[in-house]
Amino acid sequence: MNDLKTIVELSHEFGGVDYVKGGGGNTSVKDESTLWVKPSGTTLGGLKEETFVQMNRAKINELYEVETPAVAAEREELVKNMMADAVENDAGRPSVEAPLHNVFEAKFVVHTHPCAVNGLTCAKEGEAACKRLFPDALWVEYIDPGYTLCMEVRERIEDYKAANGTEPSLLVLQNHGIFISADTADEIRALYARVMDAITEAYSTAGIFQALEACAAEGGISESPERPETEVKIKQLFGDDAAFVASSGLFDVAPGPITPDHLVYSKAFPFTAELTAENVAAYPAERGYAPKVVVSGERVCGIGTSQANADLALELAQDGALVMQLAEAFGGISYMTDVAREFIENWEVESYRQKQV
Repeated sequence: MNDLKTIVELSHEFGGVDYVKGGGGNTSVKDESTLWVKPSGTTLGGLKEETFVQMNRAKINELYEVETPAVAAEREELVKNMMADAVENDAGRPSVEAPLHNVFEAKFVVHTHPCAVNGLTCAKEGEAACKRLFPDALWVEYIDPGYTLCMEVRERIEDYKAANGTEPSLLVLQNHGIFISADTADEIRALYARVMDAITEAYSTAGIFQALEACAAEGGISESPERPETEVKIKQLFGDDAAFVASSGLFDVAPGPITPDHLVYSKAFPFTAELTAENVAAYPAERGYAPKVVVSGERVCGIGTSQANADLALELAQDGALVMQLAEAFGGISYMTDVAREFIENWEVESYRQKQV
């Protein structure tokens, strides 16, 4: 199938660090009866034709009509099972956004979380800026990902079609990212180029530097065999939670939750207290889990039970810092609410995605 080959190419093209981090983002292609979508927790850059999850669209459509339980955990379990029933191959668990991909009439859908875009989606004046820069886009305020987001966006798309005669090609989600849909790969590329060019120009006009301004992060992730004293102390105090450490020079780590991806890979709140046994014990007592990012002295460290976990924690911390910096062009950063944060922290889907790292 040539279209499947094309979505693999698009996945690789928009699977780089400028567009997604870790297992973030998802892509799909469809015909009248079948949706092929990225498996949950996998990377866009690693996708092949055979790794796409093949889904029966008629069965996905049943989700839109079913009466779901009011209790969030029960609802999400029902949705997960219905989506599993729609899978027609053994490529794995479909992306949680599969039902939303299915809503679009367009053949190709590419959903990413570019830091440049999230400088707008996570900003206090993001909606106004979006309407100014992309008047044809559909902006949606923050809604819990998955089923809830799908059902609301489905209704918004119908309203958009009634008003404009066509579905939106640009769907911009507050504190989340962007969906771009089209019937050809060239249209997808042109739309992404239009978005990135317009936002880049907006940052330039506002005098916002588009690379992370850090005190000492010029070396990036430190791979020196002689670990700084701070890293040694972190390993001692955090134990198994810091079996692996990735570190960089100091930068302004976001003090709160920005997007679901940041929550999954680097947690909502960094550890910034003095490195003492008492403070280290106090963090999980307050939060319910160990931190993923530790700021101490002149270092920012990502910690984890694997090197991949630690590297991603630091990478997402740096990404979050850059989002904060870019958001200044649009009125400053706007964090996720506690309710939104708690949904992600307790969502089985995101626990599954993190375990795929």
